[in-house]
Amino acid sequence: RVIKTLRQMGVSPVAIYSGADRFAPHVRLADEAVCVGPAPVAESYLDIDAILAAVRATGAEAVHPGYGFLSENPEFAATLAREGVAFIGPRPEHMRAFALKHTARELAEKSGVPLLPGSPLIVDLDDALTRAEEIGYPVMLKSTAGGGGIGLQLCHSADDMPRLYETVRRLALANFKDSGLFLEKYVAAARHIEVQIFGDGAGSVIALGERDCSAQRRNQKVIEETPAPGLGDAERAALHEAAVRLGESVSYASAGTVEFIYDEQEKKFYFLEVNTRLQVEHPVTEEVTGLDLVEMMVRQAAGELGDLAQYQRAPQGHAIEVRLYAEDPGKNFQPSSGLLTEVSFPEGIRVDGWIATGTEVTPFYDPMLAKVIVKGATRKEAAANLASALDASSVHGIETNLDYLRGLARSDA
Repeated sequence: RVIKTLRQMGVSPVAIYSGADRFAPHVRLADEAVCVGPAPVAESYLDIDAILAAVRATGAEAVHPGYGFLSENPEFAATLAREGVAFIGPRPEHMRAFALKHTARELAEKSGVPLLPGSPLIVDLDDALTRAEEIGYPVMLKSTAGGGGIGLQLCHSADDMPRLYETVRRLALANFKDSGLFLEKYVAAARHIEVQIFGDGAGSVIALGERDCSAQRRNQKVIEETPAPGLGDAERAALHEAAVRLGESVSYASAGTVEFIYDEQEKKFYFLEVNTRLQVEHPVTEEVTGLDLVEMMVRQAAGELGDLAQYQRAPQGHAIEVRLYAEDPGKNFQPSSGLLTEVSFPEGIRVDGWIATGTEVTPFYDPMLAKVIVKGATRKEAAANLASALDASSVHGIETNLDYLRGLARSDA
């Protein structure tokens, strides 16, 4: 995705890859490709020294981090800056401001963004029990660091707290090297609505619409769409204004997403967190705005973005994205790997992915294979187009969630 945009802009792309990805499409598409280590991420995609060596060897002027691995790592961005290399994304101070959820809550509160009842960082189990009683069960026990649904547990009662407290603390320490936890009130009838923002780094921030990402499994998004259905104009405007205020409070630069919990019963929204990077689901925003968010990020990093007002526009139509995963829904979504013997998608839709007939899916990384994105003049039309697109898609050789997605696309829910 990034390589295609760079080519269109006349920029020569360089790819980095691990030994497991030596045949991946981005390696073939780039002008140059550098292996940064073996399959384990700690020895390749998370190895800052190896990536810096690749930057120096190729004379790269900028690095786009994608939306995983080091994309929200302020030390990586700061290291590049010291090398005189642009990081295509927000500045290190923006990442630090929003990296920990409890400090992000503090910034949101100062910006007048609505918050769910919650706690500061928890000292120990006794503190957690006391805070939970004050907030009222059920509560969410959350890791302050990281994301992707890791370090997140619903706690129904004081009897559950000791076990869940230790589970979340252990997961947080293992995955994020930060065992900090806090509590937040649980909303049963909740929707997950996020606002795409973009900042010029000089104080101006715009909202480029919102996305409904409520359809999730294990706290991982499966279906994303824009505009979010069932919102009134006033609610939509209030969401956008809250996200912009929060971005402006730190003079945010580049693409970012402000995520909210929307209480269906109370018809109120509350701040959740900020993702200081490009989101996986950004294509639906691009489809209804006609913008290329990656190009905007590149131009902002190069100092060539211009007036943000030129990018502000109302969405046209409705777009939906589903995530195609190498998972077996019949076996509790067990990950799968192996050779893809047939891959086919219909014409006339957008598919952002890395697979083709003959692709070897390894067991080393995230199981997402592709994103299928459709558009329609209305939500009803977009949903019909999605169902047709999935029916016309074919992925064979390993187990995937394609049939599961087909069922979802036609379900009343």
